[in-house]
Amino acid sequence: MDRSDPLLEVQGARKVFPKAAGELVVLDAINLRLESGEIVGLLGRSGSGKSTLLRSIAGLMPLTAGRVRFRGQSVVGPTRGIAMVFQNFALFPWLTVLGNVELGLEALGAPAHEVSRRSLAAIDLIGLDGFETAYPRELSGGMRQRVGFARALVVDPTLLLMDEPFSALDVLTAETLRTDFLDLWLEGRTPIRGVLMVTHNIEEAVFMCDRVIVLAANPGRIQAEIPIRLPHPRDRLSAAFGEIVESIYALMTARPTAAARPLGPPIAQHLRHVSTNMMGGLLETVAATPYGGNADLPDVASDLQLEVDELLPIAEALQMLRLADVAEGDIVLTAAGRAYAGADTQERKRIFAEHLLAHVPLVAHIRDVLNTRPDRQAPRVRFEAELEDHLSEQYARATLNTAIDWGRYAELFAYDDQSERFSLEDVTA
Repeated sequence: MDRSDPLLEVQGARKVFPKAAGELVVLDAINLRLESGEIVGLLGRSGSGKSTLLRSIAGLMPLTAGRVRFRGQSVVGPTRGIAMVFQNFALFPWLTVLGNVELGLEALGAPAHEVSRRSLAAIDLIGLDGFETAYPRELSGGMRQRVGFARALVVDPTLLLMDEPFSALDVLTAETLRTDFLDLWLEGRTPIRGVLMVTHNIEEAVFMCDRVIVLAANPGRIQAEIPIRLPHPRDRLSAAFGEIVESIYALMTARPTAAARPLGPPIAQHLRHVSTNMMGGLLETVAATPYGGNADLPDVASDLQLEVDELLPIAEALQMLRLADVAEGDIVLTAAGRAYAGADTQERKRIFAEHLLAHVPLVAHIRDVLNTRPDRQAPRVRFEAELEDHLSEQYARATLNTAIDWGRYAELFAYDDQSERFSLEDVTA
């Protein structure tokens, strides 16, 4: 590899999955480089294809178009020198800590004495010395993820891929493991020369990464690349750290341009599942002191212990319903949102129903169809088939389920899960 070559290069990456009518584009025109000595974060919403991109780089999922090059060579399958740490630990429960760590070396055909020596060294490095004979069921979540790191490190990777490695852990355990990993990285105690990590946590990305690549969703495209030039160790309470976090929130809450919005009829707008309880809770939080109806999303996320991928769908559902405005990293309640936050249960249902019919075309469409039928009933498949003309089967099903939940809460229609039929029976006119 020439010294000027990047450690990793992705060129024109495109990933397409078939669906009932046409195709679903998950990644489109992705170009990125990772130089030796960098930790780069992939940050984006659900639907931005972060994990798909990471798996393609690992050689676990072929691209539809484009290519991945590692140290100047094309990646066409699992590649020596690339290791991956997963979100869900992915340990074999019938193997001990040592057995789980040894697997990678055994797959490479290393001699038995080397397998044992290197595995014990990796376990010691990651802070699990003394637990070699323990089984995963005996370990805490943080310890199990340490086993995942040891299993990745034992094969002496040059490039480490991490798919939300801390998201399944409690806040304190995740913070300890992040710091321990950064210490290993900064002290040069591993053979790793570059790290590419997927995360939903903006603060985590700013805390760990040298650059953050923000992906837009549906399809996944690079929206922005943000350098993080703060020295390590980084102070989360510093003004500079807060400014970068705020700027990323502002970027991720910017309204898409007309060209970036998905095509198709209004009823085929993909609805992410957000519970009405979560919407009500966020409205109440923002309406209350100290926010008074106008809040910075990073502050709300911190107060409610929510990550960006948990908070933004709630905020955007409120924006879609015109109960709040979201832009530049802020959430501002509308007059209707303030009224909802202070109303009793029945008044909340009335406000919600009014805004659902006005601003969610699929719910209004279901209601209209039911009103035109003599028996005021319709099968689920009638609406799901319409959605599948424009959405993948999975998105169509999820979108209709969200419409059902919201419509039931608003008492706009009833739905029988056994017969899979909508009706206006027992619904207030």
